[in-house]
Amino acid sequence: MAKLVTMPSTPNFAVSRFSLVRTIGVTMSPFTAKTKTQEFDGVYWTAEVTLPPMRREQASEWQAFLLETNGQANYFAFGDPDSKTAQGTYNANHLLVDKRVDDSSETLSFATNGTITAATEVFSPLRVGDYFHVTGAANEANNGTHKLVTRTSTTVVVTDSDLVAESNRAGCKVRQNIKGATALSLQSATNSATGTIKKGDYLGILSSNSATAEPVQLVMATEDATVTSAGGSNEDYISVKTQPKLRQDLTDGHYVMFQNPQGRFRLNTNEVDWSANHVSNYGIGFSCIEVV
Repeated sequence: MAKLVTMPSTPNFAVSRFSLVRTIGVTMSPFTAKTKTQEFDGVYWTAEVTLPPMRREQASEWQAFLLETNGQANYFAFGDPDSKTAQGTYNANHLLVDKRVDDSSETLSFATNGTITAATEVFSPLRVGDYFHVTGAANEANNGTHKLVTRTSTTVVVTDSDLVAESNRAGCKVRQNIKGATALSLQSATNSATGTIKKGDYLGILSSNSATAEPVQLVMATEDATVTSAGGSNEDYISVKTQPKLRQDLTDGHYVMFQNPQGRFRLNTNEVDWSANHVSNYGIGFSCIEVV
């Protein structure tokens, strides 16, 4: 059975290449040259890293780690080496998953000006700047993650999305932090934690409410976001646009790391190697791929 292997924490990598790979099907008409695209779930990070020259005593730690990975069998926590420290000013190490809306059967109407109207007060918990994810609409443009820019009432909101007119569509879902969403709905770690998440900051989603839990997915903020006060003793909240899409539904209260965010990776080959010169300076590098 695969297990989590602990990677040495020092030294940091001297050179790194970090990439996001998407699986997209493309077809082109041989007659009109028009193309159609279809995005699939195979989206993952890859990395190629090189460590600085090391003496044997330090290189031994990395040699042991590489052997413990057992090729591609085991996995390890890993993140972009150049982004261990976030650019945003949020003043805590982590945030908490906070699903503020979770309606699995709602009748919705959509207008071309970005307005969504619900049959019940489904939008009551949401505030301006919140993202929410819709499924079940007949027109695909109406499904997906939308940003609330104006809340007219608890049943009517205006979004930043280009919608297609559609009336009284029953059985829609209005949810947050679910598979397929391109945003995270979060709560501050404490009601004294404030600040910002900047576009380009990574966020590391963990498997439980502990900073030592195994990583679930690594995502990146694609829009600036600011913690907003909830008032009183309630924890403050933040909603942030992210990529790639969430791979699974998230559980309220689970940690999302802001500092030193990591995902779950494995080597992309079953061969490990290193080099050494005549004075025992070692050269070590490897490439890895995110576990999907």
